Amino acid sequence: MTPGPLGAVGRFMATHRLAVVAVWVLVAAGLGVFAPKLEHALSGAMWEVEGSDSLAAREVIEREFGGLSSQSAVIVLQSETLAYEDPAFAERIAAANAVLANEQAFGPAVPPQPSQDGKTVMLQAGAVVDPTEAVRAAGRIADDVGALGDDQVLVALTGSPAFWNDFNEVNREGMMKAEMLTWPITLVILVIAFGSLAAAGLPLMLTAAGLISAMGVLYGVTQFTDLSIWTLNFAIMFALALGIDYALFIVSRYRGAIHATPEDPKFAVAVTMDTSGKAVLFSGLTVLISLSAILLVPIPAFRSMAAGMMLAVAFVLLAALTLLPAVIGPWINRLSLPWHTAGEHRSPWWAAFARRVQSRAGLLAIGSTVVLLLLTAPLLDLKTGMPSISVLPDDRQAREGYDALATGFGPGAPGPIQVIVPAGTDPQPVADTLGGTEGIVMVFPAQPGAEGASLISAMSAFDPSSDEIYSLVNTLRETLPGNILVGGPVAENYDLDQTLRGRASIVIGVVLVLGFLLLLFALQAVFIALAGVVFNLLSVGAAFGVGALAFQHGWAAGPMGFESQGYLTSWAPLFFFALVFAISMDYTVFLLASAREHFERSNDASEAVEGALAHTGRPIVAAAGVMIAVFYTFAIAGTLPMKEMGLILGTAVLVDAFLVRLVLVPAVLHLVGRRAWWLPRWADRMLPDVRFAH
Repeated sequence: MTPGPLGAVGRFMATHRLAVVAVWVLVAAGLGVFAPKLEHALSGAMWEVEGSDSLAAREVIEREFGGLSSQSAVIVLQSETLAYEDPAFAERIAAANAVLANEQAFGPAVPPQPSQDGKTVMLQAGAVVDPTEAVRAAGRIADDVGALGDDQVLVALTGSPAFWNDFNEVNREGMMKAEMLTWPITLVILVIAFGSLAAAGLPLMLTAAGLISAMGVLYGVTQFTDLSIWTLNFAIMFALALGIDYALFIVSRYRGAIHATPEDPKFAVAVTMDTSGKAVLFSGLTVLISLSAILLVPIPAFRSMAAGMMLAVAFVLLAALTLLPAVIGPWINRLSLPWHTAGEHRSPWWAAFARRVQSRAGLLAIGSTVVLLLLTAPLLDLKTGMPSISVLPDDRQAREGYDALATGFGPGAPGPIQVIVPAGTDPQPVADTLGGTEGIVMVFPAQPGAEGASLISAMSAFDPSSDEIYSLVNTLRETLPGNILVGGPVAENYDLDQTLRGRASIVIGVVLVLGFLLLLFALQAVFIALAGVVFNLLSVGAAFGVGALAFQHGWAAGPMGFESQGYLTSWAPLFFFALVFAISMDYTVFLLASAREHFERSNDASEAVEGALAHTGRPIVAAAGVMIAVFYTFAIAGTLPMKEMGLILGTAVLVDAFLVRLVLVPAVLHLVGRRAWWLPRWADRMLPDVRFAH
């Protein structure tokens, strides 16, 4: 039998095994030299909205006002017993000024600003570098600043650069803990799933080759443009989860093929790549399409994270389609464990499970849908917001300084409002309007800029992460003339929040439409493609419902060790939707591609469902087990945003694999029967002939 295109590629790789392995070794080794440097080359900033008023205001402040924008460094000194005039307090003020003066990334500090009671002082120095370098500079001076404090006087570095520096350090510590837990757990699951020590190492080899290569390329990208530090976090997580998924499905299919044709291992590779390899290809394309929709969001951090994940997925996919067929062979059944049987590609247990589902299809379809809708219900009251200071531990300098500012100067002090009046415009009417706006408690005199603009700073009565401050920013923009820019840290957070909310529907719509079209292209059935998208939405909704209960309502705060913000992070609905949808489509493609393969052979819809579950049930459970372990490990060990992502993605896999793919989909396909595979004649003529049967 002549293999198809992917089968021919697989056979070529198997025939030229040594050459393929040598190329991958050279690529991974060459790029791997740069991989360890990636973490230190990434940016801790990039949270801004391109084209927004707040970013325009920041650029004017950096250009005309010595960089005293949201990216400036702030040192807070506070004492319960001493006033700022006391010699011991004054000595620390001078020492803190000296630390700022010795860091070239920051300009001259403004005169110390004491609080009304004289027990809190704020020092501020503008950043004369870009936000990425400002975060690095905050890391360089943080220890020197903290060393100035003692039991009498608290001295802490705060402000946006300090916040992101502390956040990145906490996140890095969490990632290291998560990775230490992830690898051994993953290896145990793989050994159990494969029943062979030799085969269990293949997914890890595949993931390592793809991830190391991607990290090397990403380091090269950082030499030309900034990439968010989150790029590495998500690239590692996705490469590990998907690499193991792809290896599981390909190796499981190869075992069945080599059992059928033990005399021709290369033909077994061709059969594997024509079936499971094709499903892996379409799955990878679906993931890439879902992630590409994030590029529509005009936030550099988001775009860099999406690009990094896409690159990691592309390398892992390339390794799955080239390196894996080159290295698999009969040897994968060596070092087998007692429960392993070399040829059990079709599982009698899963075939019996499929028949039980079909015998109660109506009841199970209704019951599964009700459960999913109940889990989705908390989304009706979903609230979102940008990360507050509570995402940092209490002992981090940025949080200590933030809290000291709030107690010494008022709750709005950590998030000042900065208003830019353009050159040629009288700033006094603007200042009067600010002073008369409800919620503004202090307006500072206008400062003239180097090119004629004026800067008016104001302090609100609200916490910088509250709903009230966002309403205040919106009120000011509606009240002030159109040529006035409202900026500052709270305005930047407001613009981020509004952009993420506004773009969510666009990104979700693009992902759904492209996902439907790709499923239609791959599976050649209208109902199957539509059902795949709808079932994915149910999985996503259920996962977010659980996330809302855990984080917005704080149900998981105690067990998971975090302080609830009262909402989900703003990027969760948009960003996590794309990730969850991509992962859900992974299982959709694997299960339905197998169903398509059996339907093409038998033309029997019931047998297609039974055969699909019998052949993919075990690898789906094993792959889901690995993904759940990976994501939940990050949820336990990471920062609050990582906890949100880990729990939501892990729950999505749990629900999607065990309830949707193994119960709801088989039940619905059985109820619909042959009509599920219907395709209009005009569409049949337009679409290429894609087949999974061999």
